[in-house]
Parts: sequence; C-alpha cells; structure tokens
Amino acid sequence: MIQLKKADYEKIIAHAKKNLPEEACGLLGGRKDGDVKTVEKVYLLTNIDHTNEHFSMDPREQLAAVKDMRSSGLTLLGNWHSHPESPSRPSEEDKRLAYDPAVNYLILSLMEEEPVLKAFTIDKDRNVTVEEIKIL
Repeated sequence: MIQLKKADYEKIIAHAKKNLPEEACGLLGGRKDGDVKTVEKVYLLTNIDHTNEHFSMDPREQLAAVKDMRSSGLTLLGNWHSHPESPSRPSEEDKRLAYDPAVNYLILSLMEEEPVLKAFTIDKDRNVTVEEIKIL
C-alpha cells in the first residue's frame, strides 16, 4: 500500500493540469515500513519531451531530487506521470521503460472530469500489479 497526503495528491493534480496538454511527471520520496510505503515528498519535474504521449524527466532535476532524498534520509519510492487523454494504466511503453520492479509507478488520468490516480508495480517480465493508494 502507498500512503499519500491529500496535499501531495492535490499537488500532483495541479502540476499535471498546469502542463496540459503534455504529460507531466515527477518522483516520490518517502519511507518503507514492511509493505507500507509512505510518501514524504513529491518532486515535480519537467517533461523534456513536451508531448501528450510520452515523458522523459529532466536529468538535472531528477538528479537534484535523488540528492535531496538522500540528504533527507528518504528512499525513492517511485515515479508518477499523467495521461492527459488515456486511462490510468501503464501503456506498452510505460511497461517497456519500467526498469525497477522494486518501485511504484503512479499514473494520473485526466481524461475524465474527475482525475484518477492509480499505482502499479511492473516486474521484469512486464507483468503489472495494481497497488492500493490511501490518500491521508
């Protein structure tokens, strides 16, 4: 299970809407306690691809976020990105680019009026498992 503060959930939605029609992206830092992952900090990064169908995180921003996590004693829990025009599920490209089965991949769909955020794990064979998100 992933625990995410309501303020961080709203921060992700705001960043995604601000970047429409492009996909938005970012990283999640936090703490693990058994199967419970608690997000302590959401990092809003730039999609350097500037497209509504793909994202690549700005490498400088990504490195700065990882350095900040390390200095704060946080663990990289995963990343998030938006799907402006499609459902909250990993695309074939998302599966292909999911290199770390130990982290979560959160996808925010903005295709309906009400945003939908879902979390996934993707193993080395590209099998997708939905993980529960609890908004605190």
